[in-house]
Amino acid sequence: MRKQQGSEKQGVIRRAALMGVALVVIGAMHGCGGGGSAQSANRGGASGDSTVAGTRSDSTATPLPPGSSVDMGPKSIAAPIRMLFIGTSLTAGLGLTDPMEAWPGQIGQIADSLGYRVKVQNAGLSGETSAGALRRTDWLLKDTADVIVIETGANDGLRGLSAADLSQNLTAIVKKVQAAQPAAQVVIVQMEAPPNMGAEYATGFRGVFPAVAKATGATLTPFLLDGVAGMASLNQADGIHPTREGAAKAARTVWPAIKGVLDKLRPIVPKV
Repeated sequence: MRKQQGSEKQGVIRRAALMGVALVVIGAMHGCGGGGSAQSANRGGASGDSTVAGTRSDSTATPLPPGSSVDMGPKSIAAPIRMLFIGTSLTAGLGLTDPMEAWPGQIGQIADSLGYRVKVQNAGLSGETSAGALRRTDWLLKDTADVIVIETGANDGLRGLSAADLSQNLTAIVKKVQAAQPAAQVVIVQMEAPPNMGAEYATGFRGVFPAVAKATGATLTPFLLDGVAGMASLNQADGIHPTREGAAKAARTVWPAIKGVLDKLRPIVPKV
C-alpha cells in the first residue's frame, strides 16, 4: 500500500514537473515572440530614422539646424548625389529662420524640381576665413561626397587679408579634397572683395578664384552675390547677408555651373 502510494506520489511529482517545464517553454516562446515583435518595430523605427538621406517619406521636409544634412531629394530609394558645401555665414544661412532657405538648400530645391536626386550637406561656418576653412578641411572630408562646393574668401575680403594668402589657402583646400576624394567633383564659388577695399585689392582678389580653378581643374561659378550684393531688398538689415529671396537669387546664379557638374556624374532626363 505504501509502495503504491509512493509510486502515485512520484507520478504526480513527475507530471507537475513536466507541466512546469511546458509552462516555462510556452512562456519563453511568447516572450521571444513579443520581443521579436518589439525588435521588428524597433528595426522599423531605426530604418525610418536612417532612411537614405536624399529621400523623403513625405512631402514636408523637417527643418534642420545649420551644419546638418538637408534632405532636398525627391521620393526615391536610389542613392542621391552627395553634395558638401564648405563655406562661410553666407552658406550657413546666418539670420535666416530656416537653414534650408540658405543658397545650398535652395540649390537642392532647384535640383529636386528638375529631377536630380541630391543630398545637400551644409558645412557653412560664420566668420570663417580661408585659413579657417583649410584647417577644417580634413575633418570635413571624413565623409565622402560626390560634389564638394567651396565658398570661401568673403571674410578674407572684409578683413583686407592678403589675396596671395587666399590663393594659397584655396589651392591647398582643393588639393586636400582631390587627394582625399579623387572621384569628387570640386566647385569653387567666385567671390568679390568689398568696393571700399580699393580697386587694386579688388582686382587681385577677384583673380584668385579663376586662377585656382584653372590650376586645379575645378569648376568655377559666377560671383555668388551677383545682383544681390548692395541690394537692400535682397539683404538683411546688416546689408551683408541675403534674405530668403536674396539666397534664392544667389542659388539661381550658380546653378548652371553646378548643373553641369551634376550632369557629368549622373545624366538624367529632366522632369517635364
